Amino acid sequence: MAKLWDNIGLALALVLIAEGLLPFTAPRLWRQVFMKLSRMRDGQVRFMGLMLLLLGLVLLLLIG
Repeated sequence: MAKLWDNIGLALALVLIAEGLLPFTAPRLWRQVFMKLSRMRDGQVRFMGLMLLLLGLVLLLLIG
């Protein structure tokens, strides 16, 4: 069970690193991306979320 929590912690750490890269390296671009996202319809945002989830699952299957 401890290995499961270690893996979850590692995954969370990697997500936080990935999420922090753009605002750290290009804050203006990061702000522009969020401005564009805020103007999108809910369905468009959901579709993007679905595509990201599917991409993550495919990567997980390929790596794991």
